Amino acid sequence: MHAMLGRLLLPVHCMLLLKLTLIPTLLYALSLVARYRGPALAGWLAGLPIVAGPILWLLAHEQGKAFAAVAAMQAIAAIAASEVFNLIYARTAARQHWPPALAAALCGWLLAALLLQQFRPSLTLALGVAALSVGGNYYCLPRPPRRQLDNASHDRLWLRMLAAAVLTLGVSTAAQQLGAGWSGVLAVFPLLGAVMAVSMQQAHGAAAVQTLLRGMLLGRFSFAAFCLTLVLLLPRLDSNIAFLLASVLAAALAPE
Repeated sequence: MHAMLGRLLLPVHCMLLLKLTLIPTLLYALSLVARYRGPALAGWLAGLPIVAGPILWLLAHEQGKAFAAVAAMQAIAAIAASEVFNLIYARTAARQHWPPALAAALCGWLLAALLLQQFRPSLTLALGVAALSVGGNYYCLPRPPRRQLDNASHDRLWLRMLAAAVLTLGVSTAAQQLGAGWSGVLAVFPLLGAVMAVSMQQAHGAAAVQTLLRGMLLGRFSFAAFCLTLVLLLPRLDSNIAFLLASVLAAALAPE
């Protein structure tokens, strides 16, 4: 009896460990990129499905492939909410310190996310609003001059990693109550953008933040391709194969 119970609990323990460690580890690696390679490259990497990918994978294994496919479609649309966050933060950071910039950007994200929930989900709508938001921010985000940055501080990095673990655990745990729509939107919550923008503004000022957030635009294409592949393949293939193919396509679309 005890041996059977142990075999049943092992997958649960492994999944919990994955939730608490995978995304914080990725965030740590991204912080190293920002420190040694600069905000533009870090922004591009932050635009990739570094956070949403693992969350959607967890949803597929815990809630089923159909649930994850709907969440992936909503994640495409939620690119628009993340771009609203980026635009507001980039513009506000030029005039304010990080607390009001972060508060204004989070309010903008929430309003955009609530608006997205009012529409009947469809793949055409999701792709349309995502393309419109990325295209709009290409012209609306500030274009700061390129300059060499000193190494960014790793102060409070453990707080960023803790926030990543809490978000992953919260979204995957509350998925049944939230539904696939909100689960997909929250999977694209601008966690990486928020924690990196705040630390970048504290260390280097508004121009570095704007470079970071503009760099995220390049990663959106790979992100959308990743989620679109999941929407199309999850109903037809094994979930692990679908995620593998989506990851390969996202990597193939990454800019040189």
